[in-house]
Amino acid sequence: MTLDAEKRYYLEVGRAEDLRGKDRVIYRFFEMLPGILAWSTLVAIFVLSWLAPIFTAFFIIVFDLFWLLKTVFLSLHLRVSYNRTKKHLKIKWFECLQADFDQQWQEITHLLIYPFYDESFEVLDTTLGSLLQSRYDLKKLMIVLGVERRAGQGALKVAERVKEKYAENFGDFLITIHPDNIVGEIAGKGSNETWMGKEAKEKLIDKRGLNYKKVVVSVFDADTQVYPEYFGCLTWHYLKAAKPHRCSFQPIPVFHNNIWDAPFFSRVAALSCTFWQMMQQARADRLTTFSSQALSFQGLADMDFWNPKNVSEDSRVFWKALLAFDGDYSVVPLYYPVSMDANLAPTFWETAKNVYKQQRRWGWGSENVAYLLFGSIKNKKMPLRLRLKHNLNQIEGFWSWATNALMIFLLGWLPLMVGGQQFNQTALAYNLPRLTRWIMTFAMIGIVSSVIYSLTLMPKRPGKYGKRKYFAMALQWLTYPINLIILGAIPGLEAQTRLMLGKYMGFWVTPKARK
Repeated sequence: MTLDAEKRYYLEVGRAEDLRGKDRVIYRFFEMLPGILAWSTLVAIFVLSWLAPIFTAFFIIVFDLFWLLKTVFLSLHLRVSYNRTKKHLKIKWFECLQADFDQQWQEITHLLIYPFYDESFEVLDTTLGSLLQSRYDLKKLMIVLGVERRAGQGALKVAERVKEKYAENFGDFLITIHPDNIVGEIAGKGSNETWMGKEAKEKLIDKRGLNYKKVVVSVFDADTQVYPEYFGCLTWHYLKAAKPHRCSFQPIPVFHNNIWDAPFFSRVAALSCTFWQMMQQARADRLTTFSSQALSFQGLADMDFWNPKNVSEDSRVFWKALLAFDGDYSVVPLYYPVSMDANLAPTFWETAKNVYKQQRRWGWGSENVAYLLFGSIKNKKMPLRLRLKHNLNQIEGFWSWATNALMIFLLGWLPLMVGGQQFNQTALAYNLPRLTRWIMTFAMIGIVSSVIYSLTLMPKRPGKYGKRKYFAMALQWLTYPINLIILGAIPGLEAQTRLMLGKYMGFWVTPKARK
């Protein structure tokens, strides 16, 4: 399959400035839309609390009840995903693969892409070392380590050191050097991945004459460690899929590499991300790609690799595929984890700053609202129902991210503060904080399940920590409401505000630190 000029036009858009004329105006409006919706909601509640406090009070109660039902709904999906994950962790996937796909699995080659910037040798050493524990034929794995030229000679020396130590264990090992200042790119992970993919195509896949449909590409962060049965699980699901070259395969991201060393707020943020992804795994209509993922090289080549012009490359690749293949693309959930680092810096405050920046970068995923809306207008071949569903899900998801926590935990008191003396003398005003408190108390019962799941999924406690550390791990969830606002809603709202104002963000590389 070759993309025609019309498709390339809207598939390769990064920002409104890439377009001209009416299309540029339309795309710019779509970029502004998430921020407009978020700020309109927050301002409207403030104004209505002043001008119509009774209406606002009832709205807040109804919204809190809605949030309670939504929490129950999501908790049920979390439980389903948790149970499946626990079950799948016990399966001997490599043995299942050999039994169910006797010869077919041996025809599959895995291309592992590791873009990195300035991560240390120690980080990459543990990453590649985890591959050696895989219950799989390591000669079926080809490693690509992608160096950024702008990172300097130090990064190249780290890559060469890693290759010297590990190359002989795998089917092939390629180091690529991504040039900087390429026209039409932004410096970031997506542009590096595209360079790596094209280099691997020429120097590994085409050179060997491999069938694109039998090459599975796994994209990993530099700190991603795989569990022993990961490749057996991935290959089994790949061969089981009806159209594997029109699918992405999404494992569950856990941040366990250094979870015991990270401060409480970083652990809560990391575990919350894991739980959210687990909920999405059980909701096929909402599941998109995130962080580490896999897809067919055939599908990747057909859509001309990743988009080198945007920040949120891990989700953009799904939206690009969905548009490129006219809606004939889906994500297969793998109820099997891969492990990465939780945010950790040398000091408490540096860690807090890095967690905020990482959440803001994830919040910048709202740039995909404009991309999908614009692409949905241009691509008339995609079914209308599918276009509406995905666009509404995207808009609602980012609106909720930026507004819901603020509405729940802060705005319940607003009618009392600005509603005036007449409203404050009513029974509704007297009971409003009590009603919202009770509703939210029931909603926060979900934290209990979070405590249980987080403790049972945790890696073994390091010997340097006593058993009292388990109590800290449980009590940390009491800070969840604060975390949800300060390290959730606010960075999400900032990202949408920046996009609304045209203050485009570049790709921020999360620093990796180990104790």
